[in-house]
Amino acid sequence: MSKENVKVIILAGGMGTRLKEETEFKPKPMVEIGGMPILLHIMKIYSHYGFNDFIIALGYKGNMIKNYFLNYLALNNDIEVDLKENKISFLTNDHEKFKVTLVDTGLNTMTGARIRKLKKYIGDSTFMVTYGDGVADVDIGKLYDYHKSHDKIATVTGVHPSSRFGELNIADQLVTDFREKPQVSGSYINGGFFVFEPEFFKYLDGDDTLTLERKPLEDVSSKGHLVIYKHEGFWKCVDTYKDYKELNEIYRKAAPWAVWEK
Repeated sequence: MSKENVKVIILAGGMGTRLKEETEFKPKPMVEIGGMPILLHIMKIYSHYGFNDFIIALGYKGNMIKNYFLNYLALNNDIEVDLKENKISFLTNDHEKFKVTLVDTGLNTMTGARIRKLKKYIGDSTFMVTYGDGVADVDIGKLYDYHKSHDKIATVTGVHPSSRFGELNIADQLVTDFREKPQVSGSYINGGFFVFEPEFFKYLDGDDTLTLERKPLEDVSSKGHLVIYKHEGFWKCVDTYKDYKELNEIYRKAAPWAVWEK
């Protein structure tokens, strides 16, 4: 399967309650890092490696994300508006290769159920998933190739930050136990940047409270079908206002994840 045909789901529907200083007025993926929504940072990472077909799972304030992409060219270019002639001219040509499908997956829907609601847009092909609030200098091409080199249903990217995230127990590259937010930090945690085979939808039965990080991934790992892609580089998510400030400061100095700028 050609990489340009691989669909990338970005989970962008949560309320981001721990970042209320920003998310009271906008969805978390629209929080700006270096003057650009973190959602766009994530998409540019994938695009750098040839993945340009995105499905955005919307929820909280999803219309703001829809409006952003509907008005993308006007927001990201110099324009001339001739009111007399009712004419708009674009004076610059800043655009992306993205194809973006925007889907309302519900206000209070949990992560696993959001993915399940996108099945009709995925079909029977390998697909990728990540969160709309985290960036990393992950080589997405190598991640995809690594996943395809194993006869497994799912691959999760393991990263190394703080203990408030979900620990992965590992044996011979297989995730033997998927535990969300344990009391003791392990050496790797769930960093998002998943790759799934379409068989994964069999694990997504349930109602809108189905959480990706609980039963679906726990069941896949218990059957020996969840592989870890170990990422030793940069990873950070915007979970709190402190994270937001830190990530903006990192971007101001030198953003390790901004591979499209290198």
